[in-house]
Amino acid sequence: MTRLAYTAILSLFGAGIVHIAVLMLLPHYTERDAWSQLSKTTDYYAMTRIGGSGATTPLVRSVDPLFAAIACRFDLDDGVVHVAGEGAVPFWSMSVYDRNGQNIYSFNDRTAPDGLVDFVVLTPIQTIEVRKTLPESFVDAVFVEADLSEGIVVVRAFVPDPTWRASIDEFLAGIRCETA
Repeated sequence: MTRLAYTAILSLFGAGIVHIAVLMLLPHYTERDAWSQLSKTTDYYAMTRIGGSGATTPLVRSVDPLFAAIACRFDLDDGVVHVAGEGAVPFWSMSVYDRNGQNIYSFNDRTAPDGLVDFVVLTPIQTIEVRKTLPESFVDAVFVEADLSEGIVVVRAFVPDPTWRASIDEFLAGIRCETA
């Protein structure tokens, strides 16, 4: 009887490990991830609407109607990425994801200097080079040091009610994603 209980417990433990491993490996083997969806519709450094009523790329299945979002794919082998925009909205947040969808960095208007969208994504080596001769456009920017070559930047904006929709759309349309 002890042997049967031991075998049952060991089998359940093994099945749990296999299921966890499959869940962890799934993003590496799927072709329907955010990177693939964005690469089908846009090129690098092009801001694409991914959430809210005007989404051109349905990357998020359960879109919160109170948020609008845009995304931009980048390749740090082309140089550093500068994401900037003008204007103010009730709340915005920014996230940097690697190619597999893992969140590398995230901040929002409450933690950004002056509440402005102005940040630079770069590798540790690029950070050293940029700091030697800091361009004028990077003086107030938040530096996001990421040890990756390709990734996605996502900017989300809160839409408290329908009267804000035009303002939020204008804010998101003004955000630029460019290699510097």
